[in-house]
Amino acid sequence: MKKSNLRAKILVVDDAPDTREVLERNLSMAGYSVSATNTVAEALRALEATPFDLVITDFKLPEESGLDLIRYVRENLKDTEVMMITGYATIEGAVEAVKLGADEYLSKPFTDEEILAAVKRALDKLSMRKLTQLSGEQIHTASFGLIGDSAAIREILSAISKAAKTNATVLICGESGTGKELVARAIHYSSNRASAPFVPVNCGAIPHELMESELFGYLKGAFTGASETRAGFFQTADGGSIFLDEISETSPSMQVKLLRILQDKEVYMVGSRRPQKVDVRILVATNKDLGNLVKNKAFRDDLYYRLNVVNISIPPLRERDDDVLILINHFAAKYAKELGKNTPLFSDSILKVLKSYTWPGNIRELENVIQRLVIMSESDVIDVPELPPLMRFTVQNGSKPTKSLAEIEAEYVHKVLLSVNGNKSKAAEILGIDRKTLREKLKSSLTDNSI
Repeated sequence: MKKSNLRAKILVVDDAPDTREVLERNLSMAGYSVSATNTVAEALRALEATPFDLVITDFKLPEESGLDLIRYVRENLKDTEVMMITGYATIEGAVEAVKLGADEYLSKPFTDEEILAAVKRALDKLSMRKLTQLSGEQIHTASFGLIGDSAAIREILSAISKAAKTNATVLICGESGTGKELVARAIHYSSNRASAPFVPVNCGAIPHELMESELFGYLKGAFTGASETRAGFFQTADGGSIFLDEISETSPSMQVKLLRILQDKEVYMVGSRRPQKVDVRILVATNKDLGNLVKNKAFRDDLYYRLNVVNISIPPLRERDDDVLILINHFAAKYAKELGKNTPLFSDSILKVLKSYTWPGNIRELENVIQRLVIMSESDVIDVPELPPLMRFTVQNGSKPTKSLAEIEAEYVHKVLLSVNGNKSKAAEILGIDRKTLREKLKSSLTDNSI
């Protein structure tokens, strides 16, 4: 059972003693806190005295019907879900109950599995709505921009706290878009180096032939075009931290030089024979499995062991459960404020889609989608039709698959590229590949007429 539903308070309203007893027993055994009444009047008094997460009401009740109770709950209790059960099931009754706001409609007799499943669905819906309606002040954003309340986030925050107390090298692993640089910044700014520079470097964005001069600097006249002496990223970060993102993209020769820095704490500027001492903490990140690269001789094992002193692994968004809902609200509030709009609400249907989507681009992709929805929506409530086509459910026509795997891959690459307005760097990040691989895939798809 989900953490958010443990000890949820449920009010059962039914004038049949046997039904009340069965529901009380089964729901209590499932871990819920259950109260019961047999009339609408008693239910109203209970609701005024105690906040309930879910009301389960019979349709036929003395004096007033369950429909009256549903209407009351929907008009007065925004944090309470409502479900109808009845022994007089009709299509008209079901339609009326749903129109009034019932989240579930069950006809008697029902099995224990059916009622428990319906209760779980209703409470999950309530949990989603509560999480996405949190105000910015209620979301804990003080932890260096790392937003969420999942066990995974709490473990990462604990690891950051421990890593910040040392000067050890840290290897941060995770898919593209999971927030590896945020973790690196959190380590730096909670350490005793916080007042010194934090220098981020994207190793995958620097051509191999320029990497040495960019990292270590160069002397005037060291090569053609070197008209002045220039410090590198390591000298800039002296006393602070340097963050080497996409460390797997460094060449074998550069890996040797990085190993020397880790061992001797010295750098050689291009064109110089004298080493310079640097006091720099090295934080690195990768979206690839360095262990496998070492096994395949694609990354130096001695450098890997030097880098992998403290390892922090960031899980993908699809494994962070309700954090998705918290992030949706955070980004919606952020972009609504930028645009001078009211923060929009999200329908239960779209929340279900957003929560079940696999998010291949992780938090970065989620942020892009929410930003687009806030910009494009003209309503106070955002619903499923406003999602990008790729995320919406489509009905298959029953025909057999006719496209090759390469064609399907090419179509998906094209859709991702369109979703970021042709920005190849962003598309490569979402797809979890580098720009070179993306260019090759685009070139191949054009040759094969796959796109």
